[in-house]
Amino acid sequence: MVTAPPRDPIQAPGTREELWQAWPGLGQLPAADISSWSSAVIVAAHPDDEVLGAGGIMSVLAAAGARLRLVAITDGEASHPDAADPAALARRRVAETARALRALGAQQAEVIRLGLPDTGLAACEDEVTARLGELTAGFDVCLAPWSRDVHADHEAAGRAARQVSERTLSYPVWMWHWAVPGDPRVPWHQALRVSLPAAVGARKRAAIACFTSQLESRGGGLGPVLSPGTIAHFTRDLEVLFR
Repeated sequence: MVTAPPRDPIQAPGTREELWQAWPGLGQLPAADISSWSSAVIVAAHPDDEVLGAGGIMSVLAAAGARLRLVAITDGEASHPDAADPAALARRRVAETARALRALGAQQAEVIRLGLPDTGLAACEDEVTARLGELTAGFDVCLAPWSRDVHADHEAAGRAARQVSERTLSYPVWMWHWAVPGDPRVPWHQALRVSLPAAVGARKRAAIACFTSQLESRGGGLGPVLSPGTIAHFTRDLEVLFR
């Protein structure tokens, strides 16, 4: 019997990082100048989104003395469907975020947790929008998940951020998994690259390693949320943002 492919692109086999590395398009993206950013709000739908998508940028900004505010919309309690105690998982993921911020050198970042339901942001998008409207006011830039990332929570967070701040730039996470180099579904003409010095890349790798709950098997036949192949997309010497 032939098994049908997963309907969810995130659950399907992803694009190997070697294919992204071989694509000259990434290196040809216009460079973003982040040196003028004295303050930034980083929006995360789940703990680890901000580190995967923009951890290098956060580290660079922290080293430059920029004011950083992390808005954690959920605490990630639904990442393990069979978890006996979702509240305990949420506490673990919150602690992982704190360790990751230290690894990035961004431990002084202000962290605001909204405590909204993991996997339920589309149903409370109006609330997310209202809160982000308050929390992004007065900042130079807002970095938020990409609103076309093919993850409902990421997309709701991204739409909300775009609605309240014209200074929003979007970072992709799951796009690197389901898209392919030169993919016409991706607005490459709106993409910018931020090059990461080697020391920053090392700090980002250390920060990713702090999310042990996402790196280990979840039981019940489920592997880790972040497989080695997935992590490879986020240990490059650059990050990508969409205007």
